[in-house]
Amino acid sequence: MINAFETRDFSSIEMIGDKVLIRPETEKDRTKSGLYLPAGIHEKEKILSGYVIKAGPGYPVPSMTVDDEPWKPQDTGVKYIPLQIKTGDLAIFLQNSVWEISMNGEKYFIVPNSAVLMLIKNDDLF
Repeated sequence: MINAFETRDFSSIEMIGDKVLIRPETEKDRTKSGLYLPAGIHEKEKILSGYVIKAGPGYPVPSMTVDDEPWKPQDTGVKYIPLQIKTGDLAIFLQNSVWEISMNGEKYFIVPNSAVLMLIKNDDLF
């Protein structure tokens, strides 16, 4: 099931926890030897790749408050273990763990951090 959304820009989108928003890499319609591939051939692949558009803050960590020390300021803010994934990285990920959405007529994937197999970090990619 594909959910469709309209948004002006990605600044209004906030990813939750360890989720990552990925724009899939453009699918090639030819092989290296020049043969044309039929539509839908890429849907059977188990591993996909795409560029990271937005990444969540990471894994939440419970706050460690001590009730027997009332003079210390109470920190009620949520702390996170950050992700390795950053905006602009090329991510290689498992297809069976993704949720497909459509924003502004383009296809995107929401991928959990655990489904990402490899990152290619290159500042010139995005």
